[in-house]
Amino acid sequence: MNKYLIQRLLTSIPTLIAISIVIFTILALAPGDPMGEFALNPSITAEVRENIRRSLGLDQPIYIRYVKWVTAFVSGDMGYSFTSRSPVSSLIFQRLPTTLWVVGSAYFLGAILAVPLGVLSALKRNSAFDTILTTLVFFGFSLPTFFTGLVFIIIFSVQLNWLPFIYNSTLQVTDWGSFVEQIKQSIMPISVLGLWQTALLMRFVRSEILENIHKDYVRTAYAKGLPNFIVIQRHVLRNALIPVVTLVALDIPSVFTGALVTEKVFRVPGIGALLIDSIQQSDTPVVMSITFIYAILIVVFNLVADILYSLLDPRVTYTK
Repeated sequence: MNKYLIQRLLTSIPTLIAISIVIFTILALAPGDPMGEFALNPSITAEVRENIRRSLGLDQPIYIRYVKWVTAFVSGDMGYSFTSRSPVSSLIFQRLPTTLWVVGSAYFLGAILAVPLGVLSALKRNSAFDTILTTLVFFGFSLPTFFTGLVFIIIFSVQLNWLPFIYNSTLQVTDWGSFVEQIKQSIMPISVLGLWQTALLMRFVRSEILENIHKDYVRTAYAKGLPNFIVIQRHVLRNALIPVVTLVALDIPSVFTGALVTEKVFRVPGIGALLIDSIQQSDTPVVMSITFIYAILIVVFNLVADILYSLLDPRVTYTK
C-alpha cells in the first residue's frame, strides 16, 4: 500500500469522528421527545418520567452524552432502544439476514443482467434493439421504486393473485414447501430493486463499452486478426468494467443498510424498515447506530474502491 492510500486511511478516522459529531448533534437536537409516549399516560407521574429520562442519560449535557455514546459504540455497545428497550445491536442483527437476502440478491441480479445487456446495447448501437432497451432502461431508472412496487402488487398480487404482497417475517424455511413460499414472497421486492439496479449499471456499462471500442488498442487487436468475441472479451470488456467495479464497490453499503422505500412497500422486515420506524418513533439510539454504520461503510468502501481501481487499472498510480 503506497503513501496515498495510507494517507486516505488515516484521513478516514477524523472524517468518521466529524460524521459522528454531526449525526449525534442533529439527532439530539431534532424535534421529538422519546418520553412523549408517557406524557399522555396518567398512571406515569412526572417524577417517574424524570427517573426514566435520567436512566436513559437524557438529563446530561449533550457533549457528555456524545462521549459516552461514541465510547460505547467503539466497544460494540450501541445502547438500548427507547421504544422496545432491547439492545440496538440485537435489533440490527435480527433484521440483517433479511436485508442481505432481499437487497443482496437484487444487487447480484442487477449486476448479472447489466453487463451482457450493456455490451449488446453498445455493440448494436442505434439499432431497434438498442433503442428499445435504452428506452426501457430510461423508464426503469426514472420511475421510483415505490411506484414500481405498487404496480407489481396491483398486477401480480391483486389482479393475478400469483404472489403475496406482504412479506411474512415469521416464515421458517424447514422443507420444500416453506422454501417455495420464501422464494414467492421474495420475488417482487428483489425484482423491483434488481430492475432499478440493472438500469443504473447498464447505462455505465454501455457508455464505457462505447468509449473503449474505438480506441487504438482495439483497432490493433482487430488488425491482428483476432475474432470479434475475443476482442470484446479480453480487451474492451476488461477495460470497460473497471469503472463499473468501483461503482459496485461504492454501492455495497446500500446492501447492508437496506432499501428504505421498497422494504416499507412490501413490509420486508429489514434494516431500512427499522430505520424508518425508528425515525417515526423518535428512537434516537437506533437511528444514530444505523446512520453511523452506513457512514462507516461508505468511508470504508470508498477506500476499497480506490484500492480496486489501482489494482484493476495499472495506468492508475497514486503518487501524492
